[in-house]
Amino acid sequence: MKTILDFDFLNKTALIRVDFNVPLDSNLEVIDNTRILSAKPTILKILKDGGSCVLMSHLGRPKGIQASLSLTNIVSEIEKTLERKITFAADCIGVETEKIVNNIKPGEIVLLENLRFYSEETDGNEDFAEKLSKLGQVYVNDAFGAAHRKHSSTAVITKFFKNKKYLGLLLHKEVHAIEKVLKTGEKPIIAVLGGAKVSSKITIINNILEKVDEIILGGGMAYTFIKAKGGEIGNSICENDKLDLALEVISKAKANNVILHLPTDVIAADDFCNNANTKELNIFNIPKGWQGLDIGPNSRKSFADAIINAKTILWNGPMGVFEMTNFANGTKAVGEAIKAATQKGAFSLVGGGDSVSAVKEFGLADDVSYVSTGGGAMLESLEGKTLPGIAALQ
Repeated sequence: MKTILDFDFLNKTALIRVDFNVPLDSNLEVIDNTRILSAKPTILKILKDGGSCVLMSHLGRPKGIQASLSLTNIVSEIEKTLERKITFAADCIGVETEKIVNNIKPGEIVLLENLRFYSEETDGNEDFAEKLSKLGQVYVNDAFGAAHRKHSSTAVITKFFKNKKYLGLLLHKEVHAIEKVLKTGEKPIIAVLGGAKVSSKITIINNILEKVDEIILGGGMAYTFIKAKGGEIGNSICENDKLDLALEVISKAKANNVILHLPTDVIAADDFCNNANTKELNIFNIPKGWQGLDIGPNSRKSFADAIINAKTILWNGPMGVFEMTNFANGTKAVGEAIKAATQKGAFSLVGGGDSVSAVKEFGLADDVSYVSTGGGAMLESLEGKTLPGIAALQ
């Protein structure tokens, strides 16, 4: 696959699929501009070459045209982040939009209206993709967050560009980061997995079992493993229909000589709220009426000890209910350990919505090697799936 570094965009109009699906507050103002910032290097490279950019993105999941999800709401934030003036096209296809694009000059940027105002986008409609393709001479995909979707603008459109389709710099970084964990990572490799359910992570666990040296399992899904091993977990979250699956994972890990770390102690609470009464308890002996909401101090230390010796680290999922301050210490401790390992020279990849939120909340985003911009896309990559948006560039 070729990246934009393999092409000179002088006097060329690049049609770029970006992922500007950013969160908005009640005043329709951007809360977090990370995804816009992440696309900046690709856009500026093309402009520096003497090319022009036509940006296309979705925002939210609109049902038809929806003013609150119009990309007009984020134009000012894009201009501020890119430090460039933007021309906004009130539609993403059609005669008027083509006129705007045909008048574009080198160094200029056009932003198209929300692609998902047309249901054809998510349907992967070929006619819609062909209409979009008229808006650029070269196609660039820099939207990792949408690369797992077989949509018109991510996968179908490439057939109209033949040899003029390229990975943007962000998409290339994402692919490279995942390859570093799954294929080329320096050993020992450790995966830190958290979150509520075993069922949402089982395909990842199965895919990485032959690729990593150690796995840390924390968060809500740990209690399913503890119960499967005969522990008393009180009112802790548990997938009772996945107990056999948990034992299967334990067995597979042993067969692959993968060290599986489970919590040994927890911070338990008598209610699911920040002000609940709490106790430090052995994870195998949580009484009824109590539920584990975070890993305890012994688990924090043992997990940190494992992480600090790793050369390649994947982190996907929190260790507890980190949104509540009294149950955030486990997730924070893991983040600090990954920071320390990274400072020692390890490569660390953080991905998945909650993990990304955690590193930002604890001020650790700049202390890890890479923070992924795509939740679902990263999960599917870790599951070993080929992403349609990336396959289409090959």
